[in-house]
Amino acid sequence: MIMKTEFSDAFLLEAERHAAWGAAQLEALTGFMPEGPWTADLDACLYRQGDLQLRVAVLGTYDVREQSWMWGWANPGLRGSQVVALTGAIERYGRAHGIAEFTEEVLDLSGFEDPRRAAETLAFAGMGVAEAPGYLGLPAGPDSQVYFLPDDAQVPRAGLDAVALPRHLVTGAGLIGRSARRVVTGYLEYHGLPAREDGGLIRTELPGGSAAEIEFDDAGRIAAVRLTAV
Repeated sequence: MIMKTEFSDAFLLEAERHAAWGAAQLEALTGFMPEGPWTADLDACLYRQGDLQLRVAVLGTYDVREQSWMWGWANPGLRGSQVVALTGAIERYGRAHGIAEFTEEVLDLSGFEDPRRAAETLAFAGMGVAEAPGYLGLPAGPDSQVYFLPDDAQVPRAGLDAVALPRHLVTGAGLIGRSARRVVTGYLEYHGLPAREDGGLIRTELPGGSAAEIEFDDAGRIAAVRLTAV
């Protein structure tokens, strides 16, 4: 287990790539999930909450007492099983792109100012790499939190909404705080839109005949998002 006091630049930039669409997707998932107690059958990869049943994968677990994170693919009791097959892609992605946070089986987060927030950041980035429609973080006991990835077509995907675009970009830029430009290009890439960079501007064409122009200030923050009809 490796103790972390901060995340690597490679990891933070990867997390930023998913920040805007990921935040919108978590919003969609929250609106979709019913209220009620939950149960899970890991052998069957099934999760039930209220009257809704979903196929899921185990993304990871957070040990509250030890302040450590274990990836689902590394869990000794689950390794090689179907319920962690999806999260194995996160480890492979980490190896292919040199991102150690995705390849270490267990990360000691006790050196972070807010270890629980660090665990949520790992879950969020893992969700992004897996391109899952959100994640569910739930108490699995007095000292542990389990994180599931929905792996089910029932879960709605947050589509591109031109009206909500400025809010999604600004919200995403506020999650990690490493690179707002990376947030914008990642969002456009996810939705299959072109990103034309010109100094402090990124321009793109939106479906339906409109365009967007995102302006950055000298500190690299989003200064304005302008929508125009074409």
